[in-house]
Amino acid sequence: MRRLLALTVAVAVLSAGAACSAERSGSEPGPSGSPPAAGATPGAAGAGPGAAGGSPGPSGPAGGNGPEVCATAQQASGAAVRTYVAELGRMIGAVGANDSATAEAARKRAEAALAGWRTALRQQSARATDPQLRTLLADLASEVGTLGTDVDAIDEEELDELQQRLDQLCAR
Repeated sequence: MRRLLALTVAVAVLSAGAACSAERSGSEPGPSGSPPAAGATPGAAGAGPGAAGGSPGPSGPAGGNGPEVCATAQQASGAAVRTYVAELGRMIGAVGANDSATAEAARKRAEAALAGWRTALRQQSARATDPQLRTLLADLASEVGTLGTDVDAIDEEELDELQQRLDQLCAR
């Protein structure tokens, strides 16, 4: 039961962030003349996932090719989260039913979804011309790389913080 509760919390964090940011990015294209976010220099580029401290990090939408990169990253994230969560649910159900073959197959599919998600984030990070967005997508890819199929080990707070930063950069 504890695993199911942890899975539910992880699902809420991951899907809410992906849905919110995808909704915002699809509602209107980013302004082509918007200046890069203030502080899009060394301090922001070096800010790792735990750097939120008291300040939110990015101060505006990503510049350059940010809208296209954001849309692609968010689409990949949404698809990966749906697959990952579905497979974790199947795995937990199979473990509860003592069906090790189904549990193992679901675990492998969940891990494949994570690998695909991490790859997509890395590809979009390499494409991004906005330094904050590039760094953030690389941070997200690293965090996704630490996820696994141990539901109890998922750091919902870290994922939520990164998703909030992505939402800020991908706004509009």
